[in-house]
Amino acid sequence: MSDTTQTSGSKGLFAAVFLDHPATVNETYFQHMRFAVGFAFWLTVAGLAALVHAIIPAACETTASRILRRLVAKMDARH
Repeated sequence: MSDTTQTSGSKGLFAAVFLDHPATVNETYFQHMRFAVGFAFWLTVAGLAALVHAIIPAACETTASRILRRLVAKMDARH
């Protein structure tokens, strides 16, 4: 969790919790949510591929690393 400063008033707290971070990457709350949910989905797929590979080494040999490289490139392009 990131550090947030204490703000007085509900509007300041609302902005601190829901709006400030998405604004740092020039997104609205819902744009940021969409990106984060997609990111979580692909992380889950990569994790499952790694698990399959752990059990069956011949399966999913490069799937997890390929997904992770793509996700890192997407993140780097945002900042």
